[in-house]
Amino acid sequence: MNDMTTATETLDKVTATPEALALLAEIVADHGPVLFHQSGGCCDGSSPMCYPQGEFIVGDLDVKLGEIGGMPVYISSSQYEAWKHTDLVIDVVPGRGGMFSLDNGREKRFLTRSTICVRPD
Repeated sequence: MNDMTTATETLDKVTATPEALALLAEIVADHGPVLFHQSGGCCDGSSPMCYPQGEFIVGDLDVKLGEIGGMPVYISSSQYEAWKHTDLVIDVVPGRGGMFSLDNGREKRFLTRSTICVRPD
């Protein structure tokens, strides 16, 4: 059985710090419902990118890791394969967000931290 799920299913592989939830609430108050897509690009490193729902097309092969603050978090299937034994924690640090991410310009940005999980045999 494949342990990967499609964008229509959900894993429980992501959580958020209180600081991330506070920034998320601020962004949702300004922009309405959002979604996160874990960046794997060279320009944004591994920042979780935050977009208005409906303005970012989630691919059929993207994996829904779970939700934070009621907002969905996705990752590409290829990146998920590399990180599938990792639980992600969305946090906030000082700095600028990704160019197209809604945290840009707020002088704090989302950052993904990870915890390696022990896989049961």
